[in-house]
Amino acid sequence: MRIAAVASAFPRHYYRQEFIAEGLKKFWGDRLTAPQLIDRLHAHCGVEGRFLSLPADSYYSLATWGEANNAWIKCAEELGEQALCRALTSAGLSPKDVHAIFTVSVTGIASPSLDARLANRMGFSSCLKRIPIFGLGCVAGAAGIARAADYVRGYPHEVAALLAVELCTLTLQREDVSMANLISAGLFGDGAAAVIVAGAARDEPGPEILASRSVFYPGTEHIMGWDISEKGFQIVLSPQLPDLIEERLGGDVDAFLKDCGLAFRDVGRWILHTGGPRILEATARALKLQREALEVSWDVLRRVGNLSSASVLLVLEEVMRRRPPAGTYGLLAAMGPGFCSELVLLRW
Repeated sequence: MRIAAVASAFPRHYYRQEFIAEGLKKFWGDRLTAPQLIDRLHAHCGVEGRFLSLPADSYYSLATWGEANNAWIKCAEELGEQALCRALTSAGLSPKDVHAIFTVSVTGIASPSLDARLANRMGFSSCLKRIPIFGLGCVAGAAGIARAADYVRGYPHEVAALLAVELCTLTLQREDVSMANLISAGLFGDGAAAVIVAGAARDEPGPEILASRSVFYPGTEHIMGWDISEKGFQIVLSPQLPDLIEERLGGDVDAFLKDCGLAFRDVGRWILHTGGPRILEATARALKLQREALEVSWDVLRRVGNLSSASVLLVLEEVMRRRPPAGTYGLLAAMGPGFCSELVLLRW
């Protein structure tokens, strides 16, 4: 099983962090008791700019969740098509060569689901197997690769596609000025990424998928997720998250690598979800890594912010672009609502 291609796509609207901070102060207005807090939070997010699904001024007029979700559907179709077309072209494939598509998102909903809408737009086979996945959040990019690999393990002559579309800014809540929402408004951006996973019998180029592991942490559902109401998605983000990462991630990765006959020193590329500064720092401590080992994750965070499930795929795209030496092991990992982690072992 191999990753034949990865490609990303972004909306047309890109804004510097300082511009977004000023817009949010206007968006929340008198609800903010200390507007200067926005400037301080944004300055410490490690983000220089982000893509937005809509022109900045359009966010002031979104009055209902239905309007925001309609915008999600329109933009998700456009970005999903772009990301998939780029990934398929890079792999030398067409939509009709895809046998199954896994679609992940946690920032909008649609029925028919996004994969069905893209099947109509892109001309996928009428026998396409569609697996839409909602609710995994930031871990879904890594989990999606693992599930696509599970599929082609059973069908080694086939190709599976993974599409992650996250339009986080369309979940912004006007009445929520909690610290969790203020932090997320400084971190999260919009974009999409697609991955093409090919079965072993196809002998495609690209890194091998050697193994994967899912780890669920019981009793931690309060750590991260959404409170969903008639107003849409309201962020749940516990300050306990960095501590949980430090407590659990290192041991989970160590056990996974040992079961694969490897150790930390054997991993040449760390492909980790961007999270935010506190998350990346906690991850580095948990894995006993120097900052340079997470250079690509820090760079993706700086350029586009946290894109939830798509973020780890953007890191993977950049690592693949840099072409690690043959034989290099890579560990792709993300964590998300549940709370849980997903680990994928790669080899170039």
